[in-house]
Amino acid sequence: MIATDFVAALRAAAPYAHAHHGRVFVIAFGGEAAEQPGFDAFLYDIALLHSLGVKLVLVHGARPQIDAMLAAQGLAPLYQGDLRVTDRAALECVKAAVGSLRMAIEARLSTGLASTPMGGARLRVLGGNLVTAKPVGVRNGVDHQFTGEVRRVDVDTLRDVLAADRIVLLSPIGYSPTGEIFNLRAEDVATATAAALKADKLVLVLPSDPNQWRMAEDTGDAGQLSLAEAEALLTTSDHVPEDDRHIIEAAIRAGHAGVKRVHLIGQQTDGVLLRELYTRDGEGLMLYADSAYEATRDATIEDVGGIVSLIQPLEASGVLVPRSREQLELDIEHFNVIVRDGLVIACCALFPDAASGYGEFACVAVHPDYHRAGRAGALLKRVEIEARRLGLRHLFSLTTHSPHWFIEHGFEPGTVETLPMARAALYNYQRNSKVLIKSL
Repeated sequence: MIATDFVAALRAAAPYAHAHHGRVFVIAFGGEAAEQPGFDAFLYDIALLHSLGVKLVLVHGARPQIDAMLAAQGLAPLYQGDLRVTDRAALECVKAAVGSLRMAIEARLSTGLASTPMGGARLRVLGGNLVTAKPVGVRNGVDHQFTGEVRRVDVDTLRDVLAADRIVLLSPIGYSPTGEIFNLRAEDVATATAAALKADKLVLVLPSDPNQWRMAEDTGDAGQLSLAEAEALLTTSDHVPEDDRHIIEAAIRAGHAGVKRVHLIGQQTDGVLLRELYTRDGEGLMLYADSAYEATRDATIEDVGGIVSLIQPLEASGVLVPRSREQLELDIEHFNVIVRDGLVIACCALFPDAASGYGEFACVAVHPDYHRAGRAGALLKRVEIEARRLGLRHLFSLTTHSPHWFIEHGFEPGTVETLPMARAALYNYQRNSKVLIKSL
């Protein structure tokens, strides 16, 4: 990466570094991830998150390690559907496999060599009997024995540990008040923990890349799904691998339990965690439980900076007429914006002339990353509703670069003489903008 790219990348990540500082993230990864060649790099990225001030709870799985331990003992894994049946012999393998993997993870997180990305990190990792469990019991006539489900998470202790700037590492193990040990699903532990902590984010690492089956469905804007869309995807899709389905179900449960952002990322891509959390569009798939991730609304004075950043390149290239920040502040009540994860990605303005019954549809801008996704059209529909409410009969727009877009959306060519008198008097003949008019 050349120096300018490096600086640009840091600057682009800065808003997310500020937003994530002091936030609580729960990150869950299966035992499959621990067997990937890039697992050390994944843990290094987790260490970087901690260095950037993120409060971290890590939850690891151990399914392949448990199966390998069973095989070494000459035992076959038993499943009811995708849920393990843990008898007493299997429980001994669970304890050995989980304990061994946990120690390996702790060892990696203890790395402090100057030659590694964790040089000087000095992470402190804690865990313990923080998850109380109960038996799954008999399902479909099968006694699952020492397979359990989460009953309660010791959220007070978790908060104390996080407040002390330590990383929490939870294993897929729970304990009962009677002293029994239960084998749990890692994603269930992660979901219950994120809900109990009211975590800002839950990150679930999938064996496959969620973008592959997500794109196969082509159900909307790539990169995120509402909970309702995710639920529909599970019921209608043939593209979601079976190994991923119960993880997505856990993500949906977390969303319904109050976790507003659940991120699904694949374990194969190097740097996927950082890309997902510190770039605007991420690398994986995000489930959101509220409607605030991307919203179309009236602009406020706080949006002026975002509008300036959006329209300045267009002003410099001559697409838009230059507007000063002061003028934008004065006109802000006329603006509409589309905001995505706190960033203004599209804007427009409606300047009404009640006396003539005309309104100007002006300053239409969409961030280059979001072109051809219908956002300008959505803003136009919003403006048309507002114009009718104000009793306007026509919209007009002046453009030098995009006349075809306006014509495709119902505008017709006009002349300067058809404009309201006040606006016609301000027409810049040197700019020679085309006049387009739409009847409402």
